[in-house]
Amino acid sequence: MMSKKQSFAQNKTLGHIIAFMFYIAVGYFLYTAATNMNYEWKWTSIPKYFVYTDTQNITAPVGGVLKKEDGKYYIQNDDGKTFLNIDDSYKLEYKLGSDIYEFDFIASKTVTKTGPVLWGLWVTLKISFFAAILTYLIGIITALMKLSSYVFLRDIATVYITIVRGTPLLVQIFLFYFIVANIFELDRFIAGVLSLGIFFGAYMAEILRGAIQSIDKGQLEAANSLGISHFQAMRYIIFPQALKRVLPTLVGEMIALIKDSSLVSAISITDLTKVGREIVANTFSPFETWIIIALVYLSITSILSYLGHNLEKKFSKKGGIA
Repeated sequence: MMSKKQSFAQNKTLGHIIAFMFYIAVGYFLYTAATNMNYEWKWTSIPKYFVYTDTQNITAPVGGVLKKEDGKYYIQNDDGKTFLNIDDSYKLEYKLGSDIYEFDFIASKTVTKTGPVLWGLWVTLKISFFAAILTYLIGIITALMKLSSYVFLRDIATVYITIVRGTPLLVQIFLFYFIVANIFELDRFIAGVLSLGIFFGAYMAEILRGAIQSIDKGQLEAANSLGISHFQAMRYIIFPQALKRVLPTLVGEMIALIKDSSLVSAISITDLTKVGREIVANTFSPFETWIIIALVYLSITSILSYLGHNLEKKFSKKGGIA
């Protein structure tokens, strides 16, 4: 059978080149627009917010003679020995045996420290991780409540999902932080985790409910006829298949959770977004700062997408994810 001839526009290599040139053109347009605004690009002001060096200076607490004994530095005077909190990693400004006056700089050391961007990244990852765990727990429980034969459980789940999905996340964060967190004296980090987990838990519940209902009911009936309890059938037969079917959607929800975690900066949690605002306030470089912050978020979500894609391929090799 003859293969269908590809058209010129369907050529894979040409398509990649055209797409690449398109984004080059978009980038050039944005750069030109910024240039016309008389914007001064200051890329060199950003790296120090990732990692920076700090010089630690040690001053003499008293006057006397600088000496060293058993690896410990001290100043000897008429009142005795005053030991110094320095070691061989410090660079001495005076030679041993020199006369030192009080408040003289006697030693210094350059230390590499983690910048605020990396600390903000750590907070973002931490809050997203705990919120993701809470999201799955709430999602599974609520999905099972929606599928329950007990009316009151279905009603509780329905009202929860309706309220959460019908109101903005930012509003929920404010309500949770200023009301619930104050009542129970919760830390703002915990308030942020709970807000995200409760919000995405409602969406997760509907995703899992739909996936569970998409499994043929005959499997559950066959399991029950073999003497397998309803709980065991759901755990070992129905639920694993449902998770495989909605894996791409679950990965998408986790990516959305990581991105929306930026909203917790509104309650003064120092995540990536809040760090970005602080850098802009210090450097007056909004373009460079937000481009870098966006790239950091993109790197996180890209890694998550890659892992999700690998899981899909793994399940496909075992017979598909459906």
